[in-house]
Formats: sequence, structure tokens, C-alpha cells
Amino acid sequence: MPRPAVVFASGQLLTDDVWAPQVEALAPNYDLILADHGRDDTIAGMAQRLLVTAPERFHLVAHALGGFTAFEVMRQQPQRVMSLVLIATLAPNDGPAQTERRQGYIRLVEAGRFDQVVEERVPILLPPDRRDDGPLLARVRKMAADTGAERFLAQQRAIMSRIDSRPSLTAIKVPTLVIRGIHDGITTPDQQAEILAGIPHARFVEMPGVGHLPTLEAPEETNRLLTDWLTEQVV
Repeated sequence: MPRPAVVFASGQLLTDDVWAPQVEALAPNYDLILADHGRDDTIAGMAQRLLVTAPERFHLVAHALGGFTAFEVMRQQPQRVMSLVLIATLAPNDGPAQTERRQGYIRLVEAGRFDQVVEERVPILLPPDRRDDGPLLARVRKMAADTGAERFLAQQRAIMSRIDSRPSLTAIKVPTLVIRGIHDGITTPDQQAEILAGIPHARFVEMPGVGHLPTLEAPEETNRLLTDWLTEQVV
């Protein structure tokens, strides 16, 4: 009997390393696929690439930008997704403030200051008591460096052109778990409430002491949440 499959979709300036603790925990019992979000400059393109590489049926675990891709997957081929986990993501498209912030990032990159983008993001990625965590900061910086300026710009184009996913939330019928770190500086409680109001019977977990990167900031707790969730989905 084939093992259940789990597809991971990650956020901007992040590599497969953002899922390393979860891969180690889940690999004994699941077939794991790490979606490639670094070669397309539209959310639709990212979703299509994910669907091409994924098996016919799979659980989808999505973080941040990966959540935008997940919403598109649910619009394109919802019948293939067995369950959905949304971590540190949101449903609306960018407003003026978000667009201006992204344009600021683009200006930095075009001026040859890509490294500064990462440093400007640290305060919104990590809670105050983790911003001096040397190993965690080194990991975040390395993932950004491995992503590189060109791929980051493509990710910005994709994010800035994405559609508002709120109208399509009610069409998501699969079991859904929504996870947010209480100190996440990118998503808000109101945005999580929009997802929970839109997706029927979605479950919400708020992680204390955690920012935008639960998979690395609190790997053991994240592993437990995912293991328990996936075990529940056995049919």
C-alpha cells in the first residue's frame, strides 16, 4: 500500500531548509515532496509546477508565500488535496502599504543592496527575544543568500500580482489547519480570522512565543502539530 504523500510549499527568501525539522520527523511515515517556488514569477505558475511534481493525491502544508500557492492549487485542482495546513499566511492581495514595502525591497535589490533586504525583514520575521539568536539568524541569512536576488525579485512579482483569495475560501472543503505564531510580524489576527471565517470547519492553533517561522523557531511543537494532524486524516 503506498504511503501518504505530503507536499511542502515554502515562503519567499526561504529554501527547503525551512522544512528540515519536519522532513526529519515525517520521512519515516510519509512520502515528502518539496515544491519548487523559485523558478516562476506568478502564483499560478508556482501552483502549476507544484501540481506537476505532486502525486495524484497529497496533503498540502504551506507557509507564507506557499499559502498563496496553496489557495491557487485549491482553485485549480482541489480534488487532489486531502488536507491543508496553512502556516503564517493570509488570503487578501496586497494593499498600498504592502505594495510600497515590496517596491522598497525591489529598489534595494536594484541598487545592489540585496543583503539589506534580509536585515530589514528580521524584525518582522522573528520575535524580539530571538533577534539575537545567532544560529537562527545565520540560517535565515543563508536561506536568503541561497535564494538570491533574481529569484527574490521573481517572488516579489508573483506576490504583488496575486489575486484576492478571500472570495474562494468558502470553496475549500478539505480539512484545514491554520497555524500562526503570536509574534508574527507579517500576518495579523484579523487576517487569520478571515481564513477561519471563510473555510468551513477550519481549525486554528496560535503558537505562543513564536514569530513568522514556526518550523524553525519551534520545530518540536510544529512537528507535533503536523504529526497529530496528519494522523487524524487517515481514512
